[in-house]
Amino acid sequence: MNEIIAYETLINLIQCLIGIFISIALMQSAIDKLNDRKGNLDWLSDHFSDTILNYFVPLLLLIITITELLSGLLLFIGVLFNILYSNIDLLVIGFLLSAINFIFLFFGQRVAKDYAGAAVIVNYFILNILGLISILFSFIK
Repeated sequence: MNEIIAYETLINLIQCLIGIFISIALMQSAIDKLNDRKGNLDWLSDHFSDTILNYFVPLLLLIITITELLSGLLLFIGVLFNILYSNIDLLVIGFLLSAINFIFLFFGQRVAKDYAGAAVIVNYFILNILGLISILFSFIK
């Protein structure tokens, strides 16, 4: 019995740690985009100047900002719900939305031929997938 409790506690701790880590990264990134929209827009316009995405940079910046903020908030609130109520629903949605966000970012970096930037995003994506896998382990008893 104690082994089962320890296992569930460890899985919940892993879920919370990954969720908080990704939440911090995404919310900080979104807040930076909100606080310095012009600077980000200028940088991204230059970054994508030789790509088809150049024409859509303002819209894409809005989409990325929204998905980062929303997934970061969902992960943060999901961690609180996991701790307080043992409810992982918002955590799952947050992990799924943040995975989509990382795929958007990865796609953009590859289109811009920024392979080093794309490689950095892979780390976040893998951690995010580990968070989702930890959710699966919640159902194994």
